Amino acid sequence: MDPDLPLASALRTELTRLHAAAAEDSARWASEAGAAARASNDLVRMGEFYLSLSPQIGSYVFGLVRDAGARTIVEFGASYGISTLYLAAAADATGGHVTTTEVHPAKCAALRKSFAAAGVDQRVTLLEGDARQTLQSVQGPIDFLLLDGWKSMYLPIFTMLRDRLSPKAILAADNCNQPELADYIAAIRDPASGFATAIRGDMAISRRG
Repeated sequence: MDPDLPLASALRTELTRLHAAAAEDSARWASEAGAAARASNDLVRMGEFYLSLSPQIGSYVFGLVRDAGARTIVEFGASYGISTLYLAAAADATGGHVTTTEVHPAKCAALRKSFAAAGVDQRVTLLEGDARQTLQSVQGPIDFLLLDGWKSMYLPIFTMLRDRLSPKAILAADNCNQPELADYIAAIRDPASGFATAIRGDMAISRRG
């Protein structure tokens, strides 16, 4: 984690803990158990893993949100909350708020504990359940949208929220090189979308306006 990132002590401590746990989990993801989960394309099996942003990408996302002055921030797919904590730290800097989603009950229980431990529970709203239903209640204009959940749902989530995106909205889609995201990448790169898209590693960054 970037030591120069302006994080509150409790938030930095919680992020350090989660990054360490995610690093240990990466070996399990590369194991037989991880291969079985990937091959099965099973949402429940995939829910056993961290599947989180790296410290470098987390810091990059923090900078995107902070520098854009984004206040209404939406995340699809919190997992164990590493990405959410970076978003919450940026929201603290902009005076914004994060609405995040997670479908797995065990992960939601862990998320609530992490948000409290990091001192960001007032800065984050967790919507538990299928994001295609829970995000219907989110009000715009949305300044920043992070797509980091079930890959085949990126396009449906984008389509659902499109009319609620602000005129200068930024979209960040993780794991953009995976074949399941081909439809989303084609849609966001279509000139008719109104977005300009650049690829940074495994993340597609799209800006409107």
